[in-house]
Amino acid sequence: MGKYILKRLLYMLTVWLILSFLVFAIYNMLPVDKAADMAMQEIAANKHLNYAERYLYWQRKYGLDGGIILRYFRWLGLASFYDGSFNGLLQGNLGSSIAYGKPVAEVIKEPLFNTVFLNLFATVAALCITIPLGVFCGAKKGSKRDAAVQVGTIIGYSLPVFITAILFIWLFAVQWGIFPVSGMSTVGANYTGFRAFLDKLYHFALPLIVMTFCSLGGMTRYVRAAMIDALDMDCIRTARAKGLKEGYVVRTHAWRNALIPVVALVIGWLLGIFSGSIMIENIFGINGIGKVYFDALSANDNEIVLAMQMFYILLALVGNLLVDVSYGLVDPRIRVNK
Repeated sequence: MGKYILKRLLYMLTVWLILSFLVFAIYNMLPVDKAADMAMQEIAANKHLNYAERYLYWQRKYGLDGGIILRYFRWLGLASFYDGSFNGLLQGNLGSSIAYGKPVAEVIKEPLFNTVFLNLFATVAALCITIPLGVFCGAKKGSKRDAAVQVGTIIGYSLPVFITAILFIWLFAVQWGIFPVSGMSTVGANYTGFRAFLDKLYHFALPLIVMTFCSLGGMTRYVRAAMIDALDMDCIRTARAKGLKEGYVVRTHAWRNALIPVVALVIGWLLGIFSGSIMIENIFGINGIGKVYFDALSANDNEIVLAMQMFYILLALVGNLLVDVSYGLVDPRIRVNK
């Protein structure tokens, strides 16, 4: 296992370097030059300044002088800037946002926390519902209750997220007035401490309900299909032939085998939370990482876009590794070290 993980880590590093260079090169081809923008701002404020000198100054400050290879290594933190300093990814510098006027790390800190909290809670809540529901439907395949659940999951799976969000807003916020329509805090309130946290949870409640509901259809059907396959296994037939009760067979043997493929799916969902729920965050006015990413793309704020794109690539590579390792851990028939 250790040798396999080491080989995969070397593979991940190679793939990440290749992809990071390609993405870095693509974003550097865009007609956005922040050194020129800063020089123009200075010239507009002081007409006596020389544009060429100020442009060269900002190029050197941002590490934009030199070829694409040199700039890439500066961005990684493996090559020095004009003043001899190293200030790249390896030094914890993700760049500076043009739109926000702050380091990228400060810009994405709070939105990343909001996205992780929102998606993690919704995923856990959905799993607590779908796993027992999917196991039940798989064990009662063909029954009226199974058919009813299948109809409901198909409807839920087919509805677009924004349609579901609008329906829930109309029902819970407009008609019943239980939850606010959007936002992250009560307008005009200056809550602090635990009271502010409760107010934030109150505003997150409706988005969480929508996200959980939208996850039920696909997840329930996936668990149900895995359960049906597990009930057809030879070991399950053997357990039934021994005279064990059906409920005991399902609880003790079948559902464990059914959850083997679900483990990889769950890991994929949990890692996918960092990509952000762009649709939900925009509809409900939540300051999440998906909304920040969308706004950065609209404003050509390439430092944020580039940093987040690199993070997503790394996250995808780590996710694939965790899925492969988890298969080998939960299923003894799979040996990832071979």
